[in-house]
Amino acid sequence: MISSPDTFTYPLICLQETDSTNRYLSHICNEQPETIAEFTTVTAEFQTAGKGQRGNSWEASKGKNLLFSFVLYPVFLEARRQFILSQIVSLSIKEELDQWINDVSIKWPNDIYWKDKKICGILIENDLSSHFIERSISGIGININQEEFYSNAPNPISLKQITGQEYNRRIILDGIMQRIQKYYTLLQTDETTTSTLISTNYGLHLFRREGLHHYEDCNGQFRAFLERVKPDGRLILKDEAGYIREYLFKEVKYVGNFPT
Repeated sequence: MISSPDTFTYPLICLQETDSTNRYLSHICNEQPETIAEFTTVTAEFQTAGKGQRGNSWEASKGKNLLFSFVLYPVFLEARRQFILSQIVSLSIKEELDQWINDVSIKWPNDIYWKDKKICGILIENDLSSHFIERSISGIGININQEEFYSNAPNPISLKQITGQEYNRRIILDGIMQRIQKYYTLLQTDETTTSTLISTNYGLHLFRREGLHHYEDCNGQFRAFLERVKPDGRLILKDEAGYIREYLFKEVKYVGNFPT
């Protein structure tokens, strides 16, 4: 383990290998609650049990990608507003990747896509205290320099596959964290105005925001337009018949070659 290199803006712990950066960071936060500062970041060259949404695993070749988790203590934020943290993380990663490639979007609730391919997955775990968020740990996997994927995931892509270039992972990590801090600080300063700004930007960059697309819920497949995402994270669709449909996470999925 290497701690806090001088070249990184935030407290940083670098691991060669761990089962999960989220699990590691959660453990040290529990063990050392007074010493783990906000924005403390744990990176790993390799994860043996990296977690994704819906219980999926995350494939990443050793030393090729960005695998990291960071912690926030947003005690000012009500539990019902926790989706704003997901929006901040998603937007920050999308905006940083925009510096390197075009056609990046956010697939609800918080996967990052390049065209129709997944370049980043995000898993956020919040601990609540009464009506507020006591701690939030975000785990992120971004495909950076991996040249081939071997799992049965249907649509992974990396920056190197897109452009043919090799990337400095630390520069990208630092850029993402600075963007997250900027949004987070604004949220602390003026929650109402910043929440509106974040939600608006998030909506503008949603995957398949325009046009009629295929979805599936517990009643079967249907086609619908993406209307908006509510502040609590619910996805609002309008189907071909003009009916409005509301969904929480896991209640609906995109139909196509996408992870479920």
